[in-house]
Parts: sequence; structure tokens; C-alpha cells
Amino acid sequence: MLKVTHKDLIERAEAEIDTLTPEQAHALLADDSVQFVDIRDIRELQREGKVPGAFHAPRGMLEFWVDPTSPYYKEVFGSGKRFVFYCQSGWRSAVSTHTLQTMGLEPVCHIGGGFRAWVEAGLPTEALPERKG
Repeated sequence: MLKVTHKDLIERAEAEIDTLTPEQAHALLADDSVQFVDIRDIRELQREGKVPGAFHAPRGMLEFWVDPTSPYYKEVFGSGKRFVFYCQSGWRSAVSTHTLQTMGLEPVCHIGGGFRAWVEAGLPTEALPERKG
């Protein structure tokens, strides 16, 4: 039996991070000091689209892309912007936001209910550009 379940991880994270409603997040969409980050698998983005202007950072690489000492570091995470993370239903983004907050990335928050809640609220999405290949 596990000592900590996935539900425990999500509850612990949500107790210590900022969670935005889709509408609160949408109000930040045009703010240049805010960067939306989609942590879903690329196949999810290709199938469903993403929040307009969101940067894609796959969940499996997130900690490595955020850490400036990592060979995989991405400059976007050194921008000093406020980061709004989201996944499909808000579980992965809650745990990820908590981990990144613990690592020292600030300010960070996530969208409660994830991309699904964003779409259900009728908020805008954009398709990924077609890959030429």
C-alpha cells in the first residue's frame, strides 16, 4: 500500500499554491508579465489545441527546464514573469506548480480544473501549427 496517494499529493499541493479559476486566468491572458505554460503531452496539444500564447513544457522535463543549472534549462523560465501552469484537469499542474514553487520559481500558480475547465468556460484556444515534415 502506498504511503501517499495521488490524491494526497494533489491536496497537499493545492493547500500551498495559488489556484486560479479559468476566468481569473483569462483576465491575465493579455498581460505581458504573465506566461501561460501548458504541461500536457504534445499529443494532447495537437488533438485539442492550447491556451493562446502558451509555452509548451512537457511535464516530464519541467523541473529540468526550470533549473538554470540543468543542461536542459529554457530561458523562458528566467524571464521573471508570473507563470500560470495548466494540464488537462488540474492535477498534474497542481503538483508541478507546488514542486516548482518549492524549487524557488516565483510567482507561480495554476488553473483549477485545467484546460478542460478553460474550454468548458468557452474561453479561447488556438491550434498548434501544422508540422512540416
